[in-house]
Amino acid sequence: MKLAFSTLGVPSMPIQDVLELARTHGYHGVELRAHPEEPVHTGLGAAARAEVAGRFKEAGVEVLGVAGYARVAAPGADEPVLDEIRELLALARDLGAPYVRVFPGGSPDDSTEPDPGDLAAADEIAARRLGTAAEYGADAGVRILLETHDSHRTGAAAARVLGPVGHRHAGALWDVMHTWLGGEQIADSYAALAPFLGYVQVKDIASADDTTPRALGTGVLPLAECVELLTRNGYDGWLCWEYEKRWYEEAAPLPELLGQGRELLTRLMTESA
Repeated sequence: MKLAFSTLGVPSMPIQDVLELARTHGYHGVELRAHPEEPVHTGLGAAARAEVAGRFKEAGVEVLGVAGYARVAAPGADEPVLDEIRELLALARDLGAPYVRVFPGGSPDDSTEPDPGDLAAADEIAARRLGTAAEYGADAGVRILLETHDSHRTGAAAARVLGPVGHRHAGALWDVMHTWLGGEQIADSYAALAPFLGYVQVKDIASADDTTPRALGTGVLPLAECVELLTRNGYDGWLCWEYEKRWYEEAAPLPELLGQGRELLTRLMTESA
């Protein structure tokens, strides 16, 4: 398995500083949050994109993915969502990233599950849009990953969407926190997501009622169980540490935690081998 971290943990940090952190602490890649308040976003011109890609190549660090905010199950017309995904795919292609992250977003407030009567409609909308977007992804050479999040936070919920899509350029991003908060066991999440799995986001939090990010191994999430299961099943993809410093001012700065986090994940992988 290869290790990455998300720029959510280092909000608005210049790319060169992000790369120095990755190299110093032994991370193989970086997940880039694609938002206008960050250095990398869909508004970048061709020259700026080429410069970012060149910096990553020179540093020997991979761009794991572009973390976008398109919501594929959201009510409304398809075209605005598909246009947003097309822009994310073009950015990922230009940066040499293999993945684009999208959200479900099927709840009115993007935080709770829809009413049971709305689930089938949200599933159908998401599957339809992902089926179309996957064709764009195939043309760009980039895979679109539906994150276990908001209205579809469990592996079972994500699989309800991805199964009908049936396209290799549409897959799953397993956010371990959200499947756990959704009441799903690690083994059940993996079983549901394995046919579609792109990569895995790991993190740690204070408690189920307090999602303030913590240093890996100091919170309540079952990281050891997750890594052991992935190793036992021959997973050789990415583990990406998503430390949500952007929304938790009281959280410790990520840079001072990166070394400890890499050591913990490396030890868990070694012990599971």
